[in-house]
Amino acid sequence: MMEMITQVILYSLVSGITIIIGGLLASADRFPDTILKEEILHGIIAFGGGVLIAAVAFVLVPKGMALFSIPALSLTFLFGAVVFLLLDRFLSQRGGKFAQLMAMLMDFIPEATALGAVFAHEPQLGLLLAIFIGLQNIPEGFNSYRDLIQSGYSRHHALLILTPLSLLGMIGAILGYLFLNDSPQVIAALMLFAGGGILYLTFQDIAPMSKLKNHWTPPLGAALGFTVGMIGQKMLG
Repeated sequence: MMEMITQVILYSLVSGITIIIGGLLASADRFPDTILKEEILHGIIAFGGGVLIAAVAFVLVPKGMALFSIPALSLTFLFGAVVFLLLDRFLSQRGGKFAQLMAMLMDFIPEATALGAVFAHEPQLGLLLAIFIGLQNIPEGFNSYRDLIQSGYSRHHALLILTPLSLLGMIGAILGYLFLNDSPQVIAALMLFAGGGILYLTFQDIAPMSKLKNHWTPPLGAALGFTVGMIGQKMLG
């Protein structure tokens, strides 16, 4: 058992560290402000949105659709959207811009918890899920860092915030392994709730931020992000 817990810790830790990698890449940006740079940055935001939508479509929702009735499925998903609507309004009234950060955590923590929960029965699936989480955390960490900078945090403080957040997945994975490996409905409900919240944040905050007036290439990032999700699903499937 200890050997398996060690593997869960290792895989979830590595998949979470990519949040810091994304933040470090964003903090290393010293290029002058040009139209090309704006297109690339907006494309990265769109890419993160595409990855999040892929996570909703391929990871967070399917298990709930398989296990729950239509009323339970709908209510759980919409509850997540409503909760994050209220949280988004609360933060907006205080001048915060944390859509990317919230969406990243809504995506990362349930998936990491599911990683731990499935590991006892399907270690290979857990490994592939860790790879998928790690890949999607890079653009999400990048965009979350920019969210924090735009909200007034210094570069140093933004990285300090992202560092402990990158460890939350490890905690979720351990709890999932220890307590939820025989509770598929709890995991499915958690994923549905997260999916509703992510979809709300994507269309309320993230997709509008990806738009650049009189430029049409940044939205291609969303298609690329969704492509990453499809590749991850094929790997998991």
